[in-house]
Amino acid sequence: MDFTPTEEQAAARDLAARIFGDLATPERLTAAGTGSDPELWKALCAAGLVGAVEELGLLGLVLLLEEQGRTTAQVPFASTCVYGLLAVAAHGSPEQRERLLPGIGDGSVVVCGAFPAQGDVRARCGSGEGEQASAQGELTGTVPVVPWLRDATHVLVADERRELWLTPVTDATRVEAVELTAPWSAGRLTLDGAPAERLGSAAVRPGAAYADVLATARTAFASLQAGVCAGSLARAVAHTNAREQFGRPLATRQAVQLRAADAHMDIEAIRVTTYEAAWRRDAELPYATHALTAAWWASEAGVRVVHAGQHLHGGAGADLDHPVHRHFLWGRQLDAYLGCGGEVLQELGELVVSEEVRP
Repeated sequence: MDFTPTEEQAAARDLAARIFGDLATPERLTAAGTGSDPELWKALCAAGLVGAVEELGLLGLVLLLEEQGRTTAQVPFASTCVYGLLAVAAHGSPEQRERLLPGIGDGSVVVCGAFPAQGDVRARCGSGEGEQASAQGELTGTVPVVPWLRDATHVLVADERRELWLTPVTDATRVEAVELTAPWSAGRLTLDGAPAERLGSAAVRPGAAYADVLATARTAFASLQAGVCAGSLARAVAHTNAREQFGRPLATRQAVQLRAADAHMDIEAIRVTTYEAAWRRDAELPYATHALTAAWWASEAGVRVVHAGQHLHGGAGADLDHPVHRHFLWGRQLDAYLGCGGEVLQELGELVVSEEVRP
């Protein structure tokens, strides 16, 4: 395996770092409140970073999401790329790819995901016969929390059979604002006969597309956690180097150094497991267990790092308006999203056992 980014991936990462660094400042984040930053989203799309993910692959997206995480930039970048661009590119029909991908790439189509599936949404296929009828349907049900729903034009929904449906946000979809730990423009989704189109063929094993999208999402959001943690630790290092106690910088204290070193190793563990899962997907190799491993590290180690970052700030870390607190909130939200450490570990164990007994 080789995690070295290509020239295109490295160039996209550097461009993303500049845009996030210039526009996702603490002042702008404070002004945005719990909503997203439309100017930043427009800049990312105008730079071609969303559309480029189709060519950059999941490993390329992982590199971009690390840069978003460093600044905790409030845009539906991960959501649109995972549940929109990569999902449609991998599982959409040729007609769906031709119709949807350009809009997703230029930012006019914003996609969020009702993931993981909770079995509360029912699908009714369209009338008629053949593949065309099964590709259209109506959705009914409720999803309590969908991150970035208030920004979305479309929602990728998994029904009770874990089949994927893409539904536009219309009068048949009711959106109620929900506030999460992190400011992710979340909402409660109520579907009442909402028109939807199937993503993936009905002939394919039920749940196969869902499992792939969920593994992709876990890998992508683990990389977002790596960036959040790296940003938290960078702020802690800067603070402890500048803050003096008894005439010496706090960073010269052994206890501070050890706490920061442990955080650094945790970040590297998140990063390397995420890179491996992304690389394997791009290489078309099995990666379900690797995605779960990355998600476990992102949950367990991520919480340790953001707690350490806040702790190393001392009293300043308790200030809700301090930039490091935003990393803390994101880290805690990412810990729970798509399954916390214990849930993911159980799923990983069950998957390993099933593979061992498979003939």
